[in-house]
Amino acid sequence: MAGGCESGGEIVVKCYTLGRSTMLGPIEINPDVMQGKLLIRNTRIPVELLLRNLAEGASFEDLLDAYPKLSTDDIRACLAYAADAVSHEAVLSLGSE
Repeated sequence: MAGGCESGGEIVVKCYTLGRSTMLGPIEINPDVMQGKLLIRNTRIPVELLLRNLAEGASFEDLLDAYPKLSTDDIRACLAYAADAVSHEAVLSLGSE
């Protein structure tokens, strides 16, 4: 494992850096590919696209049929990433009491 990944003192599982790209399991962030969007590794399939399709009612099978390079584990990784992303949100009240 070359490099490492930290987030506010919390451990990020399966995260490592290879040169200019960062991988989170099957999810890759590479600033040289699709403007640094989160992608499924070795594809140009954005995580955001898969999450939006799932939100609109697509099934795993629909996505697997539409994107032959995709695996069930890739889709699960997208859902896990989304869950982790929202679990670290903070809600701030801007109103006066």
